Amino acid sequence: MATRNILTIGDETLRKKSRKVENIDERIKTLLEDMADTLHSTDDGVGLAAPQVGVLRRVVVIDMGDGAQNFINPEIISSEGTSANVESCLSVPGGSGTVIRPEKVTVKALNEKGEKITVDADGMMAVCLCHEIDHLDGILFVDRVIDKVI
Repeated sequence: MATRNILTIGDETLRKKSRKVENIDERIKTLLEDMADTLHSTDDGVGLAAPQVGVLRRVVVIDMGDGAQNFINPEIISSEGTSANVESCLSVPGGSGTVIRPEKVTVKALNEKGEKITVDADGMMAVCLCHEIDHLDGILFVDRVIDKVI
């Protein structure tokens, strides 16, 4: 559909809490498509949250290389373990740092069809889900960095 501009650190929209999606209408479906196009237009992004494109709705798109997955109103319902990983963010160009996240998470959400989904994730997918869900609450990875890399 279209690519959207990715907001960068310093834009106050990134620090605001997103609203729950009550109805998956054409505007939300267009947002999901635009977010996937925007994500795919980047060189190294694997996830994108709606606030990063200026929309304060609880919507996340993740593509770990096997096609975009849509998460509407995602919520972490369980987590276990801890893992330290170097993270970066499309909204923090050139920045990266070590962040401690859960090793495994279970996330419930809706997909683009309004169907309930539950995802059990570990490794990079767990990190990405936590990172993107943080965006929905106005939290950037730099708020959680324990050791700045760049």
